[in-house]
Amino acid sequence: MANIREIAKRAGVSVTTVSRVLNEHPYVKEEKRERVLQAMKELKYTRNIQAVHLAKGYSNMLGIVLPNIEHSYFSALVTGIAEKAQARGMHFALFQTGYDPLKEKEALMSLKERRVDGLIFCSNALSDGHILKWQESGPIIFCHPAPHDQCSTVSIAHDQAFKEGLHHLAACGHQRIAIVLARTEGANSESRLQAYQDMMQSLGQTIDEDWIIEGKLSLLDGKQLFVEWQRMENRPTALFITNDEVSAGFLLEAQRHDIKVGESPAILSFQNNQLSEVLGISSIHIPLKQMGQEAFDLFDRALKGEKSEKRMLPFRLIERTTTVLKNNR
Repeated sequence: MANIREIAKRAGVSVTTVSRVLNEHPYVKEEKRERVLQAMKELKYTRNIQAVHLAKGYSNMLGIVLPNIEHSYFSALVTGIAEKAQARGMHFALFQTGYDPLKEKEALMSLKERRVDGLIFCSNALSDGHILKWQESGPIIFCHPAPHDQCSTVSIAHDQAFKEGLHHLAACGHQRIAIVLARTEGANSESRLQAYQDMMQSLGQTIDEDWIIEGKLSLLDGKQLFVEWQRMENRPTALFITNDEVSAGFLLEAQRHDIKVGESPAILSFQNNQLSEVLGISSIHIPLKQMGQEAFDLFDRALKGEKSEKRMLPFRLIERTTTVLKNNR
């Protein structure tokens, strides 16, 4: 491909003039500008946009850090981010980490090396404090609550949502309640665990160690969860599952065994995606697409030098057939 020296020679102008035309400098005579543009056309010159962006100090690229794009929770977040990014004319790169801290550090290095202008963390294994040490290189947005004043976040009040879900199960007459998490580490999981422990204490119920279940993410995990539930000696009468895919897998396997889910076992899910609606699963609705849109807006504002901001979005509990209120029995 032709370079700017060849363009300058073909157009009969200086390299500086070519550079000014490429960068849309106002102080170039129109006659010279036309000669440069004609030379570019004849030489079939294509600008290296990435090089231009780097020269100007930005990449026009946003990094999205997430554990797994196949999970509907994260794909919904990415959909919201992508819609806003595309409307803004910005590209984005996905860093799929599987909660591997080393892969999260690779994303942070891309920020330091200016390959992306900022990062949105949909979820993270590294501590928020560690991640924020890299914020000098560009904006970092979290999709969970974070106490640090110097960062922007968007989320729902996970502790309040979890408390509402647990109160709903208690209102359905349940005291032996299990919780099912993707993992027990992380800000959201820690707030959920605390809410669970507080609720069970208020019910006067001792928590069986088998009732705190982690590592469940998929439909097949839900199927396996049903098998594990059947084998429990102190079987819970209700399960609060933080994942619609897992809830659906549990429900379908229960139906395969001719067990009706509703009174016992009851299941309450988290997210409220299409699976919950189609299968009639009670779930706490999270506006994930909106959360992604808000995360991009916070990133865009940070790029413009505006101060950090904490945004909380509403949630709501949708009761369907997998939970039955006590006074409705």
